[in-house]
Amino acid sequence: MFRFFVTCARGTEGALRRELAAMRIAGAKGDRGGVWFDGPLEMGMDVCLRARTAVRVLMQLAEIEAGDGDSLYAAARRIPWRDWITVQSTFAVFANVKDTPGLTHSGFAALKVKDAVADALRDALGARPDVDAKSPEVSIALHLAGGRGGLFLDLAGEALHRRGTRVAMVEAPLKETLAAAVLMLGGAQPELPFIDPMCGSGTLAIEHALATRGIASGIRRRFGFERWPTLSAEARAAWGRLREREDEAAARAMTGDWPPVVCADVDTGALTAARQNAAAAGMDDAITFERADVTALERRWPAATLATNPPYGERLNPAALDAIYRGIGRTFERLTGWRAIVLSGNPALAQAIRRKPAVSHRLWNGPLEARLLRYDL
Repeated sequence: MFRFFVTCARGTEGALRRELAAMRIAGAKGDRGGVWFDGPLEMGMDVCLRARTAVRVLMQLAEIEAGDGDSLYAAARRIPWRDWITVQSTFAVFANVKDTPGLTHSGFAALKVKDAVADALRDALGARPDVDAKSPEVSIALHLAGGRGGLFLDLAGEALHRRGTRVAMVEAPLKETLAAAVLMLGGAQPELPFIDPMCGSGTLAIEHALATRGIASGIRRRFGFERWPTLSAEARAAWGRLREREDEAAARAMTGDWPPVVCADVDTGALTAARQNAAAAGMDDAITFERADVTALERRWPAATLATNPPYGERLNPAALDAIYRGIGRTFERLTGWRAIVLSGNPALAQAIRRKPAVSHRLWNGPLEARLLRYDL
């Protein structure tokens, strides 16, 4: 049994806990920036594969106390690294340190852990493994606050918002993990039609199509633990069973009859990017793409989910932004019976809509504070 910390975007911890509960992971406890749970390695693998709102899955090797570089080195050196790293493998250390006067620089802390790992393996195995900061076989994470924290192995490798399906970009793209949380916390209805009238690179629509069909978010990518040199044959077999289960589920899902999903935007470049990303996710046949203006959107279905991430204003002049926001407000007047989910990074949008939201939830889009607003129209 291991102790795991699953990280997520700040403000989306509740969505992640809900996902873990749906995966029958009992006893998960929320913390700032993530959720803790205890379980076997196979459970951590499954979270990598299926948890849509998770950013990283960290497996704790040790709790530590360290107020300076020497005590951090000593704590890290006590861990039996030979259980996870060989002299032929590569590794890297990534650190996040705060509120520790004797360790004020995360890079220095990472260096002390790196030295401890290399020295411990040299003493145990007679040689030091190589460091590869760009593509390590084993990623080690240090989290330290107020002199206390833990050392972890990162099961994901690359962050889990990298689904392996984003092949085309637009300005200020929404991360897939945050999009999944917005849809979950906003109450996107899988049984109803769905539209994003300002789709950008198509992230919300693609995430909705995948979630509605129950297709695992990580089905098209590889994970860090697959490269661990000491991963046992038993663990590899368990991972094979998990992948086979989700591959079979995805194949069944593609034969179903699903409500329409629409990506719309006034920008043809954005629609081209959205098409390419949907194709990379295997969802191009599941989504309809339309060139349209949000201000002209009509009530084409008696009930539907609208979800969108309008511009926050960094790249638009105030008059243009005000016109967009007022247009969204007028559009909502026509959509009786619909549910509208909006990720807003500008308070002026809520003022322009002139309705009281059924849900107003604070979260963060990267460093930007935003509001998840849900309107039942």
